[in-house]
Amino acid sequence: MRPPSPAVAVYRSIEAISPAAWDRCFPGDPEGWAFYRAVEDAGPPGFDWRYIALLEDGQPVAVAPVFLTRYRLDTTVQGPLKRITEAIGRALPRLMTLNLAALGSPVAEQCHLGFAPQVPDARKPTLLEQLLDAFEALAEAERCGLMAIKDASELDMPLWRQVAGRRGYQPMPGLPTGVLKIPSGGLEGYLATLSRATRKDLKRKLRARDGLRVEHRHAIDDVVAEVGALYEETVANSELQFEHLPPDYFAAVLRRLAPAASIVLYWAEDRLVAFNLMIETPTRLVDKYIGMHYPTVRRYNLYYLSWLENVAYCAERGIGTYQSGQAFYGPKVRLGCRLSPNWLMFRHRRPALNAVLRLVARVVRLDRFDPEVARQMEEHA
Repeated sequence: MRPPSPAVAVYRSIEAISPAAWDRCFPGDPEGWAFYRAVEDAGPPGFDWRYIALLEDGQPVAVAPVFLTRYRLDTTVQGPLKRITEAIGRALPRLMTLNLAALGSPVAEQCHLGFAPQVPDARKPTLLEQLLDAFEALAEAERCGLMAIKDASELDMPLWRQVAGRRGYQPMPGLPTGVLKIPSGGLEGYLATLSRATRKDLKRKLRARDGLRVEHRHAIDDVVAEVGALYEETVANSELQFEHLPPDYFAAVLRRLAPAASIVLYWAEDRLVAFNLMIETPTRLVDKYIGMHYPTVRRYNLYYLSWLENVAYCAERGIGTYQSGQAFYGPKVRLGCRLSPNWLMFRHRRPALNAVLRLVARVVRLDRFDPEVARQMEEHA
């Protein structure tokens, strides 16, 4: 006799699920219940949040976050083509922007698809089918024609392909995750793993640290405006941007995730010139956000100094994995990172539009604009 199907619940706040029940589905994940609660507190504008849970005896056996937004089809486009798509968007905004429902989060590193520890692998496809049924019903109720899975991890992708693939969801490369395994021997041990030229270059850059004061903190109430200004400056210098974070977001994450969340501040005399917000577990340091004052980037080699600061931090505390953010892939590969693929999957409920979007996807794929992402796709082909 087959067991009864789990009850389906769709919540507007993660408060409806206990922290213990949610985190049990994601053991050891730095972006747990408290992270999603912080996003609700001060997350990016223009998004609505939902959480789908499959319940047995009132307890979740499968969960996933969902966001709803208006999505521009040229979000991943970079370079000269971006100017063309922006012109099209101004002339025909309804053509370029669609209502989107997506599994995942605009601010999480990966799509969080979680199962309770007692769920056997053999049952996961059935539960994911039921979860996708609930997701697609939600998308229809919210009048979202475009449905997506944002940043499905390399580990979860076989399950997504098996279940979402047969529903017609089309995969395309997402932003990969940079992962660095910390060797023994501290910072010198790490430098020894790099090429001679890179090692020499980093040691030269490291001398610029003498002109900076580095401060590790768990709160930024006195410098919220300065941190926000550095974030805005970094966004202005980035071609690729999906979400835009409000000034209070960083303080909210630090409050909700303390002491796991911390921020490193870089001062040149009395001026804050860079920050780096991170989330820590005993085995992993996640580099979430970096903000820099661009006129001083070259003078102090801010990106490389923050990288070495984080590697040293991991080495001192015995943290085995440094996970860096979704950008600057060329330098990260040079610094010893492995790029772990993430995938987007999408489907439009209208077949004609779905066929058009599959053609558009060939133009806006990330591997068309980033050589490291393209190289990674070739390796995994």
